[in-house]
Amino acid sequence: MFHEFPEVWIQMVADKTKLNKFIEKSATEWGAALGVLLTFAGDRLGLFKAMAGAGPLTPEELARKTGTHPRIMREWLAAQAAGGIVTYNANSGTYVLPEEHAVALIDENSPAYIAGGYQLITGLFKDEEKIIEAFKTGKGLGWGDHHHYLFQSTERFFKPNYIANLTSSWIPALDAVEAKLKNGGAKVADVGCGHGASTILMAKAYPSSQIVGFDFHRPSIEWARQEAEKEGLKNITFEVAGSTDYPGDDYDLVTFFDCFHDMGNPAGAAKHVLQTLKKNGSWMIVEPFANDKVEDNLNPLGRLSYSVSTVVCVPSSLSENGPALGAQAGEARTRDIVMEAGFSKFRRATQTPFNLVFEAKP
Repeated sequence: MFHEFPEVWIQMVADKTKLNKFIEKSATEWGAALGVLLTFAGDRLGLFKAMAGAGPLTPEELARKTGTHPRIMREWLAAQAAGGIVTYNANSGTYVLPEEHAVALIDENSPAYIAGGYQLITGLFKDEEKIIEAFKTGKGLGWGDHHHYLFQSTERFFKPNYIANLTSSWIPALDAVEAKLKNGGAKVADVGCGHGASTILMAKAYPSSQIVGFDFHRPSIEWARQEAEKEGLKNITFEVAGSTDYPGDDYDLVTFFDCFHDMGNPAGAAKHVLQTLKKNGSWMIVEPFANDKVEDNLNPLGRLSYSVSTVVCVPSSLSENGPALGAQAGEARTRDIVMEAGFSKFRRATQTPFNLVFEAKP
């Protein structure tokens, strides 16, 4: 039992055991919340990179390798061991980062890379006052008004999923799109591209097609341009533009990755896509996995999506007087908006445990 209650408290609750379980759960939540901050600290300080492949290390050895304080390393390692991030050998007083955990925490090109999630959540806590104000006023919180960690971590969080799926399974699941991209001459608009991770992956995979990334957030576009330049890509450009007014027409493919539900005017965006697509073009909409009913989303993934949506996605749309679809919008609501915009076909092309991939045709 986690806690013994005074008699006066016992009289206030119907089920003492149930109350104790809830308090125990809360203690677990507190530890997990602090664990996010501590794991991100390890990411920033290079602690996991120093531990990867190094075998058993004492706190003092890790401190010497990383230029950190040994007493704080002792406490940090104990916390990480309690959270299951590292393992502890009581006989030797040493800690090990398991190989499988290292892949997830330090290899940015691995499909299993998850370090961005720790940065994302840490950054959201920095927006506490803005979030509280959004709760009270309903005026929302614009994407660009968040702490800059959000923009960096969004790329780090989503990019591994795009590496794993975008060109290997998502695009091949679309109707005759892959052949167009491979054969050359195809035009692609990646709308809401952020730092350009998805745009750059497509440009590298289909060098004879022209890819342009659009986003209304200028700092993200500037970042994306720098990344494309580092890659030496010649078939890619980035422009500052929104989802309802991006330039160009006759696109063979328009893509929206994990952004449709955030938009202030998703219906207007859908109509604009229809105007800019070729008659035989495709619109690929990648959204977080969601069932259509709340009760079917009450699981760990749904919890994460609803939580991020509460402080990012819904306020973002509300800041533009939008419908606030939320990250768990689901297939039915997405289909309704797309079909009402004038598209003739909408289907679920494929899915992963984390995403739904839709294709719409004019």
